[in-house]
Amino acid sequence: MVWARLQADVNCNLRRGAWYRLIKAQGLAAVVDVKGMPVAVVSAFLQVSKTPPRKWTVVPRPQNVPHSIDVGEHYLVCPSCRDRVAFRGRPSRMACLRCRVEFAIDWDEHYLAK
Repeated sequence: MVWARLQADVNCNLRRGAWYRLIKAQGLAAVVDVKGMPVAVVSAFLQVSKTPPRKWTVVPRPQNVPHSIDVGEHYLVCPSCRDRVAFRGRPSRMACLRCRVEFAIDWDEHYLAK
């Protein structure tokens, strides 16, 4: 199984920081599985991995998110269920409230760094 996630700050029906199963990639087009539905994406927008995600992704707040939504300057994305979670401080590990699985947080990764 191959996994993919956005590597560009674009709006295309995928959550930033979330990994999805890659169904097909051919030339400029790719298709990922989002909740059992195929979603077409420009392949240049994707980062691909042959190993499943094992750490929370720290995602910078997208520019188009209204400041009335309290996610802070960054939020975490669960590698298992893709849930977005606000956080405080700098924890090294965290259990997801939705899927109940605990993962390390990848503070060394600079996801969508500007």
